[in-house]
Amino acid sequence: MEPLTEAVLAGAGPQELAAAPLPDDYLAAHLRIEDVDMFAGMDDKDVRKSLRVGRVPMPELAPDEVLVAVMASSINYNTVWSAMFEPLPTFGFLERLAATGGHARRHALPYHVLGSDGAGVVVRAGDGVRRWKAGDHVVISPSYVDDQEPATHGDGMLGAEQRVWGFETNFGGLAHYTVARASQLAPKPAHLTWEEAASLTLCAITAYRMLISPQGARIKLGDLVLVWGAAGGLGAFAVQMVKAAGGVPIGVVSSDRKAQVVRRLGCDVVIDRNEIGLGGAPPATPEETIAAGKRLGKAIRAATGEDPHVVFDYVGRETFGLSTFVVRRGGAVVTCGSSTGYVHEYDNRYLWMNLKRVIGSHAGNLNEMWECLRLFARGTLVPTLAAHYPLAEVAEATRLVQTNQHLGKVGVLCLAPEPGLGVTDPALRARVGEERLNLLRA
Repeated sequence: MEPLTEAVLAGAGPQELAAAPLPDDYLAAHLRIEDVDMFAGMDDKDVRKSLRVGRVPMPELAPDEVLVAVMASSINYNTVWSAMFEPLPTFGFLERLAATGGHARRHALPYHVLGSDGAGVVVRAGDGVRRWKAGDHVVISPSYVDDQEPATHGDGMLGAEQRVWGFETNFGGLAHYTVARASQLAPKPAHLTWEEAASLTLCAITAYRMLISPQGARIKLGDLVLVWGAAGGLGAFAVQMVKAAGGVPIGVVSSDRKAQVVRRLGCDVVIDRNEIGLGGAPPATPEETIAAGKRLGKAIRAATGEDPHVVFDYVGRETFGLSTFVVRRGGAVVTCGSSTGYVHEYDNRYLWMNLKRVIGSHAGNLNEMWECLRLFARGTLVPTLAAHYPLAEVAEATRLVQTNQHLGKVGVLCLAPEPGLGVTDPALRARVGEERLNLLRA
């Protein structure tokens, strides 16, 4: 074991961490550029064939960056996209970043270290970093922004150079070490384990912007919110946020097992899509979409007496036409990502004539991250971790998400030798309660 890794695992202080030499290379989950065409002509692009775990060179730090020893990370659907090389190989993203010059040139390499979630210990800070030092316990936002771009100062997500770390940048979080900008960091909630904290950053912040932030739907007391995939990584956070905001979460799930999970999260109304004829192939024609939308709307009204104010949609092609149909007059569909396809079809009559809105949303800015994590730090929201894997089995963890066999978030232990470590406020953890913190692992 390298001296720096030993020092991190021993809980060494800032001086010891700074004195320990950096390793020349480190273990990381990555893709290789020579594999880009490996799935040509295949129907099942099995990510276990493309994801590798091996040692890669340690990158140099830019002045505004930190090196973090990653204790844990988690799987997001962007890792699935990367490992399928769809819709485009992410090596193109790295080349575009490198073209901006300076330290960005480091990112264009024949390998891509993945991962857009992370929790760990700062072990180095660049000369331009003021707020963070070696030894700090942090979580890492996936929002990688250019602070010299004017639009960034209005909203970090609006800058043309905004990227998703570990997807559109190299040196991501599914590794023993990662490089991040200081503007991506927030303190780790002290009562959470490493794997719990690492499961928050991408999905929870995305859900917060979509639902709570002024940049999203900005839900209010009493709003009915339809949540597609309510037992998934994004959906399980959305259910909690709607409930905490005083709204009425209406969860759509695909099995009784998932229905039980979302009820434990506080979902007031649960609709099993199989029971209303939405469990098989998605609607193939506009007429089928309208007929399916009527069935879904009827089920919602039977349970609540109303149509939803907001629809939370990250599923994409299979659900978007239904979302725009069932949301009430004057309501909003807020969308991010499209795990079932990016080309959405819907009947615009139901949108324009009923004055509905579509809100596009993407990740979250640094302020939204801090506001969201504050709710976790207070115990208002809880992690949705359902399973964890060692880094050596990251391909199996990613396959679980690829085939939609997971609940909530799937964690990955990186440097953490076992689950359950990293808690520095056991009193708060006791107040929140182990049962509540493990709702999806029960």
